[in-house]
Amino acid sequence: MNVADKKRLLREMLFARRFEERCYEAYVERKIGGFLHLYPGQEACAFGVMEAARPGRDYVITGYRDHVHAIRCGADPKAIMAELYGKETGSSRGRGGSMHIFDVEHHFMGGYALVGGPFPLAAGMAKAIKMKGDDDIAICFLGDAANNQGTFHESLNMAALWELPVLYVCENNLYGIGTRIDRSTAVVEQYKRVSAYGIPSDQIDGQDIEVVFKAAQKAVKHVRSGKGPYFLELLTYRYRGHSMSDSNAYRSKDEEKMWSKRDPIIMLRDRLIEAGEITKDDYKAMDTEILDQIEDDIIAYAESSPEPKVEELEKYVLAENDPWVRGGKN
Repeated sequence: MNVADKKRLLREMLFARRFEERCYEAYVERKIGGFLHLYPGQEACAFGVMEAARPGRDYVITGYRDHVHAIRCGADPKAIMAELYGKETGSSRGRGGSMHIFDVEHHFMGGYALVGGPFPLAAGMAKAIKMKGDDDIAICFLGDAANNQGTFHESLNMAALWELPVLYVCENNLYGIGTRIDRSTAVVEQYKRVSAYGIPSDQIDGQDIEVVFKAAQKAVKHVRSGKGPYFLELLTYRYRGHSMSDSNAYRSKDEEKMWSKRDPIIMLRDRLIEAGEITKDDYKAMDTEILDQIEDDIIAYAESSPEPKVEELEKYVLAENDPWVRGGKN
C-alpha cells in the first residue's frame, strides 16, 4: 500500500465516519425514521477488505449495518441518504430504509435485516459465479453474534463441500446487541469455529487498515484462485450503540476508553503525520471539505427529493414481469 493509497483511504474512512455521524443527527432531528445501525469505529474492516478486492465487480452482501459497505462498493451516498430519509430517489425508492440498502449496478447485493440471512445468499452468489466460470468472488460481511444462527453452519458446510469462491468476513465487535460475546458463544474466537469444515481462517486486528488489507489480500487471493472459501475474523469495536435505542449501559467506560485509543482513522492519520506525508492542517482541511460536501450536496439532495406517492405503495413489492403476478396466481 503506497502513500497515495493511504491518503485516499484516510479520506474515504473519514467521509464514512462523518456520513454516519450526520445520519445520527438526522435521526435525532426526526428526519430519519425506523431502525438505524451505525458503523463508526469499524471503518478499517470494510475499507481494508474491499481495498484488496474489486469493488463494483465482486459481489458484496452484509447485515443491516450496511451504509458504509454500500458506499465503498460505489453506491451514490446521495441515494443512500435519500433512502434513509424515505425518499423516492433512495437506493430502494424509499421503501427499504437503513437496513435495506441495495445497489445492483455496483454488485452491492444488499443489507439484510434478518440475522444470518446473508450467509446462504453469499453461498448462492458464489455458486452462480462458479457455474459461469468467472473469476469474481462473493464477499459476505457478518457480525460475531450472527454466527450462532443455523444458517452459518449450513452455508459454511456447502461452501466448503462445493469449493465456492466466497470470502466470509466476521466483524467481531464483541457484542450482539447488548450481550457480550462470552455470554452467548461457547467458542469466543470465531475463526476457530470454521475448522470443522476445513476452511482456512485467520484472526487479525480490525482497527489497523494496513493489517486488514494485508490479511485480506491473502484471503482474496485464496478465494479467487479457485481454492474455495476463506474466513477472516477482524477484531473491531463500534463506538455507538447497537442501534439508536441503545444507551450503551452494558459497556464499561474503561473498555470504551481503551478502544477509543485504537480509532482506525486516527491511527492512520497519525501514521501519515509522523511520516511527514500530511500535516494536522491538511487533515483539518480535509475534514472541513467532507463536512461541507455532506451538508451542501448529500443532505440537501435528500431533503429536496420527493416523497414516494401513496398510490404507489405496493409498487416494487413484487417483480412486475413475473408471470405469476400478471396471471393473478397465488
